[in-house]
Amino acid sequence: MKQVVAIIGRPNVGKSTFFNRITRSRQAIVNDLPGITRDRNYKETSWNNKEFIVVDTGGFISNDEDGFAGQIHFQVKEAINQADIVIFILDGKFGVSPYDIDIIEILREIPEKIVFYVVNKIDGMEKEVNLYDFYSLGVEPLYSLSAEHGYGINDFMDTLTRKLPEVVENDIDDEVVKIAVVGRPNAGKSSLINRILKEKRLLVSDVPGTTRDSIDTFCKIDNNLYLLIDTAGIRRKGKVSFKIEKFSIIKALKSLDRCDIALILVDSSEGVTDQDVRIAGYAHERGCGCLFLLNKWDLVEKDSKSVKRYVEQLKDDAKFLNFAPALTISALTGLRTHKIFNLVNQIYKQYETRITTGKVNQIIEKAVQRNEPSLYRGRRIKFLYSAQISTKPPTIVCFVNYPEAVHFSYKRYLMNRFREATGLDKVPIRIFFKKRTQKIKFGKTRSGREIRSKIE
Repeated sequence: MKQVVAIIGRPNVGKSTFFNRITRSRQAIVNDLPGITRDRNYKETSWNNKEFIVVDTGGFISNDEDGFAGQIHFQVKEAINQADIVIFILDGKFGVSPYDIDIIEILREIPEKIVFYVVNKIDGMEKEVNLYDFYSLGVEPLYSLSAEHGYGINDFMDTLTRKLPEVVENDIDDEVVKIAVVGRPNAGKSSLINRILKEKRLLVSDVPGTTRDSIDTFCKIDNNLYLLIDTAGIRRKGKVSFKIEKFSIIKALKSLDRCDIALILVDSSEGVTDQDVRIAGYAHERGCGCLFLLNKWDLVEKDSKSVKRYVEQLKDDAKFLNFAPALTISALTGLRTHKIFNLVNQIYKQYETRITTGKVNQIIEKAVQRNEPSLYRGRRIKFLYSAQISTKPPTIVCFVNYPEAVHFSYKRYLMNRFREATGLDKVPIRIFFKKRTQKIKFGKTRSGREIRSKIE
């Protein structure tokens, strides 16, 4: 298994900046405002051909005005317990803090852990003198660096990776189903992931906006490997006022770009709202497979027709996703949560389906014979050739003599015939129309898999 490296420290010492630096990403939100990171934030990375998992944590402090101090402490301690190596970040700009001493006392209770004491914000040789104050903590060696500017990073990472063992390849399939959990604030996204994982992996609170980062978590269910992505709640644009919340929403939307399936959580106790439909639209625009989860079903006053009534309203409001399955659940009680991954597997199987070119042409040909498209300037629209060019989602290109003349209603008709013939009734299907003389540049699918077929 890959080694786990946890980054800890008090607020605003540069933990997330260091996390982003060594993972070569912008996964962790960075801001001058202390306390931005609250949950454990995981990402796989490599350095000197050594692969490992980095964990960013919330700032450890005794008093926290936003009321999350106790939960953040729990998350930090969990990260330390699960880590093989701990990196304790100290602030070289502002010096030693009493909170640093509190963290050192915690680390001394687990002497078997490998701990690196790093003084951050040392931007050059002239700032090295700032290290002297930290020797009063009674820990060594001290490593100086600047996470923001990169000073000392390479030397430190060379030292760190020498403590990491060589990774032994395992038999786990590289094909991981990536699932983003999205919805309005306080819809129960983090509660659902905690229920699935059967642990307090993410912070849960009645306060909307608790989750700020998009948090990645791997899990294995029935020998299938999944990547769960918890995201910040997406509010209506007019209600987004804080700069940090805008970043969170951008990251939530980016999570949809890299997922295979979006679990769209709807607070059924409040009913289906315009914002729920808008969030579903974000997922649809990005070609995600979708599963509606009507959460908090235990709070709904219901009768024998309640489920049917809710689902019909959902399908009517989000007509563009009428193919997406819907399930009533309760993340709090566990009601029907065991059925989620059965539906996820069904959706994913269709999502990565590839149809042979012969069958694609047969389906389109029969559909056109059954209902020919309208004339274009007195001329017949001819479908010359069709093929599937990618998966995730299944994407079809049809070569016609007048692609601009194909009406959107006829495109919808072809899509419905394609669903009937292939059984792809739970995923989005994309159909494009091109002139036969046009060359299509084949790049990559959303999953990054190269498309090897070439059509001219």
